[in-house]
Amino acid sequence: MQKVLHSESIRAALASKGWDQKKLAEAVGVSGQAVTNWMKGQDFPRPATLLKLATALSLSFDKLVLTDESNQPVIAFRKKGGAKTTEEHVLRARAMGTMLKPLVQYLPARQSLRTQISDTSLAYEHLQATVAAVRSKLGIGQGAVLSYLNLIKQFVENDAVIVPVMWGEKKRHENALHILLPAERVTFIYLNLDTHLEDFKFWMAHELAHVYTPDLAGKEEGEDFADAFAGALLFPQELAHQAYVSASSKRSASGVISALHAYAKEHGISLFSVFAEVGKYAMAKGLAPLKASDKDIHAVRSTVRGELVSGILFKPIPPDPKTYIAAADGIFQSLFFTALQAMLRDRSTGPGYVQQILSVGLPDAQAIFEELTR
Repeated sequence: MQKVLHSESIRAALASKGWDQKKLAEAVGVSGQAVTNWMKGQDFPRPATLLKLATALSLSFDKLVLTDESNQPVIAFRKKGGAKTTEEHVLRARAMGTMLKPLVQYLPARQSLRTQISDTSLAYEHLQATVAAVRSKLGIGQGAVLSYLNLIKQFVENDAVIVPVMWGEKKRHENALHILLPAERVTFIYLNLDTHLEDFKFWMAHELAHVYTPDLAGKEEGEDFADAFAGALLFPQELAHQAYVSASSKRSASGVISALHAYAKEHGISLFSVFAEVGKYAMAKGLAPLKASDKDIHAVRSTVRGELVSGILFKPIPPDPKTYIAAADGIFQSLFFTALQAMLRDRSTGPGYVQQILSVGLPDAQAIFEELTR
């Protein structure tokens, strides 16, 4: 079902404001004919214009757009800290999902077998059994370091297309964006490279949990499970036990932190992740808590931060389009730009499309477009 605007909702909103379609066209910055075409279902606004339309009419996405619910993009955000998800964030992400649909036909045929997790219990022993099974499937021991290659391979095998982006360290609402297209059975995972290395692996594991549990994507329980799964997958109870034995013998908070930091460094994850998993282990086994608190961990966290992933991958920053695309292809094994290149050449699509699906500025989109179409 092609998306069309909910004309009745729009008419009601116009009536409440005392506007006509001409006034709406002026507010959104389009022609009167464009609004007429929207109302007749003959055309559909682009994502940026859709946002303006929603704001002007004070309508949510669900009230503004008529869509087949079974085919609507499913959105999940890995947010920055306690950032609040607004209707604008959801609208923008769903619009990106809609724009991605034509790209799917340029991807390889979908896999017939995928990994799915049926037991999404957060109970400690249940969760540990789940991650143990996943690690076994990956072919790594319960005490081994989970590599980026292990994670990337799972995205590829489950038709999840990684889209590495550079959205800035603090400028964007999300650290990662998950867009599932149900009818097409494809997931796009946007990963912000402007983040610290020790956090990046956690975000990837979090997104992998969404891939394994598509029915929970976009739901609060899905976010809770993804966070719990990521921590346990990266630092399961075998490692938590070892770290507890090492840290519990320390007599001070600084000694505990030093012991835990050694594990965090070895496994390429954050000190807080190690501390959290050891705490869960101690509680589940009825052991005494460590001689350190959340406050102690956060106090030293900023002093042990690693480089940004973008800074490690690209020197100098920002990378030229050729280097950026090569990193997506080679490091993240992503077929995103290969598919995008085929589509741009096949359909003569312009740089505006690149701007919309990558959510970047027009100059960056233009540079990527020129690299892909040269």
